Amino acid sequence: MNKYTLSNGLRIVVENIPTVRSVAFGIWVKTGSRYETLKNNGISHFIEHMLFKGTEKRSAKDIADLFDGIGGNVNAFTAKEYTCYFAKVLDEHLPIAVDALSDMFFHSQFDEEELTKEKNVILEEIAMYEDTPDDRVHDEASRAAYGEHPLAYSILGLKDRLIAMGPDNLRAYMKEHYTIENTVISVAGNVEETKLLEMLEKHFGGFHVHSSPASPIVPEFNGEYIFFKKKTEQNHICLSFPGCSNTDSKLYAMILLNNALGGGMSSRLFQEIREQRGLAYSVYSYHMGYADSGLFTVYAGTAPKQTKEVLELTLEQLNELSVKGLEEEELLRGKEQLKGSLILSLESTSSRMNRIGKNELMVGRHYNLDQLLERIESVTMDDVREVTKRMLAKPYAVAMVGSSDKDTANLRRDRFVPGIV
Repeated sequence: MNKYTLSNGLRIVVENIPTVRSVAFGIWVKTGSRYETLKNNGISHFIEHMLFKGTEKRSAKDIADLFDGIGGNVNAFTAKEYTCYFAKVLDEHLPIAVDALSDMFFHSQFDEEELTKEKNVILEEIAMYEDTPDDRVHDEASRAAYGEHPLAYSILGLKDRLIAMGPDNLRAYMKEHYTIENTVISVAGNVEETKLLEMLEKHFGGFHVHSSPASPIVPEFNGEYIFFKKKTEQNHICLSFPGCSNTDSKLYAMILLNNALGGGMSSRLFQEIREQRGLAYSVYSYHMGYADSGLFTVYAGTAPKQTKEVLELTLEQLNELSVKGLEEEELLRGKEQLKGSLILSLESTSSRMNRIGKNELMVGRHYNLDQLLERIESVTMDDVREVTKRMLAKPYAVAMVGSSDKDTANLRRDRFVPGIV
């Protein structure tokens, strides 16, 4: 992986893979729902949509026809801390992709008619999300963990805020956040780096919007309880705990702990709750790392009559972790799983582009494969015990979407906190 800087200071990260015939190209911007306010919540996601709705020289259909015509893919996504616009094309078509994406990035029109249509599209997306309780509960879990902090904001935003947004709001937000300091271009695939840099200088060298580094407020973990009443066939429950930030030295210990508890089909929760007892179709855990914090969450969806038993079994597994920790075999198996998934992901140019782009934007440093494998291999039982202790040191957060919360309302959220009986 090589890192370059254009004449205007724009950062470029490139991973040349001469054995493939494709190239993944991404524009990463450090903006998402975390950088919004209650007044403009959802604007990052709205801008992401609008950049596909037409430029000064291309209509929305022209953009779609262009990539279909070369057999390529173009898309985008918005997360809590970043937005990415990307394309994957044959190496010979990279100039077309760079020209189109730079045109979208700099010259999108925000036409009033297209804006109105896209508002309706996003409103339908919000409605679909609200009708999907196993999606909604994860946003409720963020609110239970982080309260009013922007990390708890919905990426899709709020209906009334969205309806009120006009072209000037979107342009003003882009002027503030779509800046050189907040932007990284990442490229992975079969490229000639000298020609690539000349091309990027041509299309991005005129970018001269600057900003001061943002200083987002570090969130406090609240450990609250949220129940969203909705008529459903299942209860959807999340238990959330403090996790590790993306720069935490114990991040891989937390990831290995997650693998053992609920990260796959061989995990404790999956085997105990689904395979042995058949109490849930979906039960798992996951860890989300952010710039300065992290969230470890256990999810289960189960019938109301089985909710109490599922919760008891989940808390039993967490209690066993707090008392006994992982077994050596679980740690070794988790390391092999993690190393395998990492190596397999490197076979995809899209995964490589995502990895180097996100690392440069959010962390500012990169590890090669050998260094990553060494970081995984070096995790010890003491490391896992430390992150387990840290995770269980505060009352956990609970979020539930369902018809009744009689089995969750009285959970002792301080059950694992040392010194509390």
